[in-house]
Amino acid sequence: MEKLLKYYLSFALVLHCISCSDKAAESSSANREKAEKIYAEAIKYYQGTAEFQNGIIDAIKVDPTYDEAIRELSIGYLKRGIPHEWKKRLDIAVELNPTIWQGYRGYNYLWFYRDYKKAIQDFNATDTLTPNFIDAPQGHSVDYWRGIAYLGLKDYENSLSFFNKFIDTETKEWGEDIVEVTGFLYRGIVLYETNQHEKALIDFDKVLKYNRGQSADAKYYKALILKETNKDEAKRLINDAISDFNNGYFNQRPYVETMRQIYIEDLEKLRKELN
Repeated sequence: MEKLLKYYLSFALVLHCISCSDKAAESSSANREKAEKIYAEAIKYYQGTAEFQNGIIDAIKVDPTYDEAIRELSIGYLKRGIPHEWKKRLDIAVELNPTIWQGYRGYNYLWFYRDYKKAIQDFNATDTLTPNFIDAPQGHSVDYWRGIAYLGLKDYENSLSFFNKFIDTETKEWGEDIVEVTGFLYRGIVLYETNQHEKALIDFDKVLKYNRGQSADAKYYKALILKETNKDEAKRLINDAISDFNNGYFNQRPYVETMRQIYIEDLEKLRKELN
């Protein structure tokens, strides 16, 4: 009888735990649903405004594990140059969901803070988390981002290796005409800066081929290469580059300066040298 009572009590305890677990799951699901509704209303406002930030904070209060909301909250601080508020929030999002947000944090390190080493650490980590496929934080292959980060460090060997891997993989899977055209541009810059001019010209020509002949960057670098051996062609190229630049056909990014960004002063300086 005593053993039977113990078994009964143990069974009752198990049922109670299961019941509590089910209720906790239901509560968590309800909280997430409520938080998502608050979040959906908040993001109707411009990113970083009081309505936007406060609405997302309210969503996080309802569900503190809502990693998408925590990540979104961090970006308002990032774009306004408040790094300590950005980082502590984004670190939480990464901890909650590293597969999604670790590469994204690397992207932030790369472009907003030019912390190339930390960016590479995050890109490497996110690649390790998903060994069966190549991650694409912010829409581009992690190999593409690593190529840019290593270019920032002037580690040309690694930069070229990752750009080769990125371009070869994309070409094999989708075709060369689908490859992100700045991949050719950046690889061409790596080749130019390591005095591999003939190979660099091939990549700059690909930029022009897939960009309908319009790229101030590609024409600028071609003019730099040709200024000693074919000055007439270099003059034509730099004049075309200035025209493309004035029409908006140059490599640039919102919010921040892009890697190896050119300016009209660079183009005019080269034209003056050629003339």
